[in-house]
Amino acid sequence: METLSSLLIAGLSLGSVYAVLALGFVTIFKSTGVFNLAQGSLLVMSVLVLARLEPLIGFFPALLAGVAFGGMLSGAVYLVLARRVKGPDLMVLLAILMIAVDIALTTEARREIGTQIIPVHTPWGDMTLDFLGATVPLSRVVTVCVASVLLAVFFLALRYTGWGVAMRANAEDQEAAALAGINTSRISTSAWVVGGALTVIAGVFLVSFPTPGLEIGVGVTALRALPAVMLGGVDSFGGAVVGGLIIGVVEALAAGYQHQLAFLGIGLSGVLPYVVLFVVLLWRPQGLFGSREAVRV
Repeated sequence: METLSSLLIAGLSLGSVYAVLALGFVTIFKSTGVFNLAQGSLLVMSVLVLARLEPLIGFFPALLAGVAFGGMLSGAVYLVLARRVKGPDLMVLLAILMIAVDIALTTEARREIGTQIIPVHTPWGDMTLDFLGATVPLSRVVTVCVASVLLAVFFLALRYTGWGVAMRANAEDQEAAALAGINTSRISTSAWVVGGALTVIAGVFLVSFPTPGLEIGVGVTALRALPAVMLGGVDSFGGAVVGGLIIGVVEALAAGYQHQLAFLGIGLSGVLPYVVLFVVLLWRPQGLFGSREAVRV
């Protein structure tokens, strides 16, 4: 029971991070139709800004600076590059462009970080608490709480603010939204800014205790949110959250019971989320909450 409770908390914590990351992916995709494969490297560069500033100005000002940097960098990628891409094979061109951006940002991050691990000192540090007989890092509880508040604020803004209404209209039909007087370019840019900011916030929890700190491989870890996006449905905000939680819990349980499942091979925790995704997509190709494409025959 002790092991199960600690693994469930770890899974919910990891799932909350994946949910925030997946929400960033979906926000950008629904608004502009771009699957931003550079999210992982953008996360590393933005958290690096936080890590460099934190010893100088404190954690929370550095966090604001890192989030602002990530949002502006993501918005700049859209305004300067993605928005200008035209052509018959637009999706392919955009995918190639995002891969090129990812390579450029990863190269710069590798130049700055190298092989070192840069610690990020959070206010909760390495404190732990007892829960159902298990010792749980406080950072995991903070992760779940902060992610829950962040997701609630996002969905309330999406539902009740003018930006949210414009965002949903732009996501449903960009041409109709433009005819209704919505500045689609501004809304699309804001979607990229919000997606980048969400990615940075999730990145803070990826590099805080019990993780030793920021390293170049964190960008690859962030891309583990992709199964969550596909599982929930690439055009569903709610699906991103549900998919993230499912993938996080599955990954944590697989890692915790690795020895009992040794007959299935080493590294099961890295493979099982994709197995779950494969099974679900066989049943629902559009994901759990994705929109089914209507085809006239």
